[in-house]
Amino acid sequence: MGEVQKGLFSVIQKLKGTTEQELRIVLLGLDNAGKTTLLKKLASEDVNTITPTQGFNIKSVASHGMKLNVWDIGGQRKIRPFWKKYLENTDLLIYVIDSADKKRFEETGLELSELIDEENLKGVPLLIFANKQDLATASPASEIAEGLNLHTYRDREWQIQACSALSGEGVQDGMNWITNNIVNKKK
Repeated sequence: MGEVQKGLFSVIQKLKGTTEQELRIVLLGLDNAGKTTLLKKLASEDVNTITPTQGFNIKSVASHGMKLNVWDIGGQRKIRPFWKKYLENTDLLIYVIDSADKKRFEETGLELSELIDEENLKGVPLLIFANKQDLATASPASEIAEGLNLHTYRDREWQIQACSALSGEGVQDGMNWITNNIVNKKK
């Protein structure tokens, strides 16, 4: 077990001890999809200084009186096998896709369908951010939804939200979906 994992598990223990209404959200997607930018946008931090995530970032974002513990895990290929270790007790999976990177749609679709099959994610709601909509080459969210066969996901709530993590457009809509569909159901 590496240092990263050890640190991670001590953080999990601490999080488990708190009683305030919390959601554990795992934020995944291929490298360069815009996960960290999205997370920083949610936490109202500067998004101009981002480097690829080597291990993981954890941010607690307060939203609608809820504490969202967001785990942003690096998306490079060598890290992806570790994703499964972080999925226990997940309340929501946010999956970020670079809408302008058509070459990787197949790859991102495969990773997503593997995730959906994970035991720990059975029935866990899924929010997909079709990111980078500010780019002229971006595919529309509806097209991406079709390519990912989202309509076949019948065992869970899901939503695809077009957004630009850079400008923040669409991000709040996604958060509102989380609040309306998950938070209110947990109360």
